[in-house]
Amino acid sequence: MSVSGQTECPRDAQALKGQKGLARIGRALGYSLAGLRAALRGEAAFRQLVLLNALLIPVASVLNVSGSERALLILVLLLALIVELINSAIEAAIDRISLELHPLSKQAKDMGSAAQLVALLSIVAVWGSVLL
Repeated sequence: MSVSGQTECPRDAQALKGQKGLARIGRALGYSLAGLRAALRGEAAFRQLVLLNALLIPVASVLNVSGSERALLILVLLLALIVELINSAIEAAIDRISLELHPLSKQAKDMGSAAQLVALLSIVAVWGSVLL
């Protein structure tokens, strides 16, 4: 860890290239887990979605619905987590480039936010159609 609390990275992205086999899979898993830890630590919206998933996935598991409906109920919940991770990655990349207010930076962040809105509306739509 660095002084700022950020995970240390190789100085050159080329150092990460060329991995093969189990070493590549192991590194990929490590990066994925680091991303999840960063999202849990630094993103309130991600933590809220994890809580929503923790509450609703067990509910979906006990509802008297078909297997396909249950899978769909759970899938839209997980999709919202995926979209939030991508939205957070977009925001981090934009902030890494510059904290200057720029119309394209705003547009990128707004589009990420819009994607999350669509994911959340999908939860409402799917759960509403299955349960009502």
